[in-house]
Amino acid sequence: MLMIRFQRIGRTNDPAFRIVVLEKERAAKAGNIVELLGTYNPRSKALTLNEERVKHWISMGAQPTGSIHNLLINKGVIQGKKVNALPKRTPIKKDVPAVEAAPAPTEAEVVAEAETVV
Repeated sequence: MLMIRFQRIGRTNDPAFRIVVLEKERAAKAGNIVELLGTYNPRSKALTLNEERVKHWISMGAQPTGSIHNLLINKGVIQGKKVNALPKRTPIKKDVPAVEAAPAPTEAEVVAEAETVV
């Protein structure tokens, strides 16, 4: 399945992204892209995008990632609702109370048990 996703470029602490079409199973850094659709710089919000090709690939069945989907909605390329692009948070488990221990045996029970053993 084809995906429209970000491919990170740029130096350390200065990210910039290519918007590319590639197979879902391939790593974005591998460089084996099908087509380059544009670029995005999150610091300056600069976006260059070939809207016609984006629509073409979506019509051919390519699925945009959550971040790309929301970016395309913001720029008016596609219509729809935004999706939650962040991973789901796992609920914080509250401290489970320890299993209550059985009460300590009384002296009479210890003596009675010792007599039955002998």
